[in-house]
Amino acid sequence: MKILLVHNFYGSAAPSGENTVYQAERDLLAGCGHEVLDFTRHSNKIRRQRVLGMMHGALAAPWNFDVVNKLRKLLAQKRPDVMHVHNTFPLLSPAVFHAAAGYETATVMTLHNYRLFCAAGIPFRNNRTCTQCLDQRSMHPALRYGCYRNSRVATAAPALMIALHRKLQTWERNVDAFIALSNFQKKRMADAGLPDNAIQVKPHFYANPPDAIPWEQREEKVVFIGRLGEEKGVQVLLEAWKAWGADAPYLDIIGNGPLRKMLSAEALWERLGRRVIFTGQLSFEETQRRLSCARLLILPTLCFEGFPMAVREAMALGVPVAASRIGALPEVVKDGVAGTLFEAGSAKDLLLKVRNLWADQNRLAKMGAAARYEFEGKYTADANYQILMKIYDAAIQRRRERQIQKR
Repeated sequence: MKILLVHNFYGSAAPSGENTVYQAERDLLAGCGHEVLDFTRHSNKIRRQRVLGMMHGALAAPWNFDVVNKLRKLLAQKRPDVMHVHNTFPLLSPAVFHAAAGYETATVMTLHNYRLFCAAGIPFRNNRTCTQCLDQRSMHPALRYGCYRNSRVATAAPALMIALHRKLQTWERNVDAFIALSNFQKKRMADAGLPDNAIQVKPHFYANPPDAIPWEQREEKVVFIGRLGEEKGVQVLLEAWKAWGADAPYLDIIGNGPLRKMLSAEALWERLGRRVIFTGQLSFEETQRRLSCARLLILPTLCFEGFPMAVREAMALGVPVAASRIGALPEVVKDGVAGTLFEAGSAKDLLLKVRNLWADQNRLAKMGAAARYEFEGKYTADANYQILMKIYDAAIQRRRERQIQKR
């Protein structure tokens, strides 16, 4: 099968799980013998140009005429069976799907976030979940609140992009299959306007993970991995550790973001410095090493996550997960099996669930083994490849049926 992969890489200054997934799926497809083509753009280009770059991105986000022309030429020349799009924002634009109109190439899109209907990409505002744009099928709330980068001016570009392609019915007419990362996300996006029968569910995978480290050889520590922004709930985690006191295990906070300085200063002020370590952004290899030696991963997120990469990695390494009961996380982390769930935003409930679990290391070790078992059944490269091929086949069939209807 000949597959064209389309992706706008996010800036390297802000490591992105979407970039990682794109490369992992590319390697998977190429490794399975498919001919893989690439059509990509990089946000680093406009970041280096600063104001001019921001203007370029804003103008390109709704409809990029240059990209459409170049993509049409590529499609005419290479005639791929499938065009699989990961991210179009801001330099590619959803116009890439219109570029494929008139060709037999089936179109597929992975829903890494909620940007098809949410200007910010994550339905989150004022430190809590906000789904007004999805529920109302309108961009008025986003423009009113300046949801993208806390700016009404900056929000105008993604809001126009969303409104334009809703008006053009791009998603109904020009995409043959959508890939949601969870059943929760599938329902949310269908309720917001995507055709339900075109959405398939495929989680992330982890190719060739190392064996899990024996429980008795691990450090007595807990790990958080993620962006240090309001939506990730690290402030709730620190509040719980403060209440836990001197008996709290070591907490390794891996990641960077706008709240790092404030959170690290707060940890020092509350005299958590000996128990809480901010390690910053680390390489994938070093992050995996630290995670594999831990006895628990905590995700205190306050927003709707797609499918956190850290969960996939923890399960692969046999590390139990304690996560917020919000969005898709209860679907991924089975409460009492491979981890535990707590009320999102509640430091009290987080502390209660995690402290009780930590006090029973035998139970925690069994959850670690269950996490690895869960991974081997659902999140291996082989299992993921089989799902992906079924999605491609369904997209190709739907494309053929649409072409017949037009004749």
